[in-house]
Amino acid sequence: MNRQQIRRPLAGCRILDFSSRVPGPLATKILSDAGAEVIKIERPDGGDNLRARSPSWGDTSLSFALLNAGKRSIAIDLKSTAERERLMPLPQEADIVLEQFRPGVMSRLGLGYEALKQLNPRLVYCSITGFGQDGPLAQAAGHDLTYMAETGLLSQSQGADGAPVLPPVLVADIGGGSLPAVINILLALRHRDLTGEGSQLDVSITDNLFSFPYWGFARGMACGDWPRAGVERLSGASPRYQIYRTRDGRHIAAAPLEQNFWSIFCEAIDLPSRWRDDRADPAGTRRAIADIIESKDSSHWRSKFDGSDACAVIVSTLEEAAAHPHFRARGVLARQIVDGGRSAPAWKVPLDPQFMSSDFDAPWPSLGEANTLLAPPG
Repeated sequence: MNRQQIRRPLAGCRILDFSSRVPGPLATKILSDAGAEVIKIERPDGGDNLRARSPSWGDTSLSFALLNAGKRSIAIDLKSTAERERLMPLPQEADIVLEQFRPGVMSRLGLGYEALKQLNPRLVYCSITGFGQDGPLAQAAGHDLTYMAETGLLSQSQGADGAPVLPPVLVADIGGGSLPAVINILLALRHRDLTGEGSQLDVSITDNLFSFPYWGFARGMACGDWPRAGVERLSGASPRYQIYRTRDGRHIAAAPLEQNFWSIFCEAIDLPSRWRDDRADPAGTRRAIADIIESKDSSHWRSKFDGSDACAVIVSTLEEAAAHPHFRARGVLARQIVDGGRSAPAWKVPLDPQFMSSDFDAPWPSLGEANTLLAPPG
């Protein structure tokens, strides 16, 4: 797409970002890539904790650079009344404030929604927390694994020994925090366009995780039949939704759930007819498929499945996925962050390319580089 065609729908929108680590910074990174000006408010003694995380990238960490390229930074001690007074002109001019402290912290600092609303009635104020602004767990500490455990999501995935499996990705932080924050901020901006009014947004990571196993909660609460790991269609019981080992130690992810896909899959592996009606003996069909798949190397199965509608693929490593011709053709990892002579693929934000900034190598902010935006002392 020609750069002149790129639209930046959030151009002119200013965000004050009081968050750190992943959920809030990823949300504001998405908004930044859509044109918003993002000013990070950081502690003067080291700033965002992510700055110190390995691996290093120039004068910061690679994780911090990925999540914060294109933003600016103010370093300020929020516990200091004098310092907060220097900050106060900024919320009056901001469109969005995003914060990630435990409930009540911003209010005690004089930076809560009710206080800032008096200064700026059009302000969209978004709070991301683990458990929401109220309720028995509102003040509880947690991380991604904690949130998945508390909401029952972790219990639905188990290993061979029956224990829950550690998730390899930040499902809760991103799926329950970052993305819902972006959705609700955009809705609040649209509401402001229509009414002239700002909004207070309570983004609870755990609340939002309940949308992932929606079918499980519906079935359990409506029918009293609660799902169990390993015995449901999508958690291990069905031969049509399984991971099978190949002879050379690779794995096949097979998901031919619908009958037309199942028929193609059965033909591809030459499954004996007695096992093709998997309703009669699902466990027997699963064992038969496992034996067949394990009798051949992954290259054999790739030749059988590639280009077919068997809904079965070799499980790729991240390195293989990065080199896959399809994702290269789509430009999934084309955007770069740059440090000197080095470059790395930028975070793949879920935006249509027409709405994304064309600034591929925007720098990440040094700590406090935008302190000139503060009001003068005294």
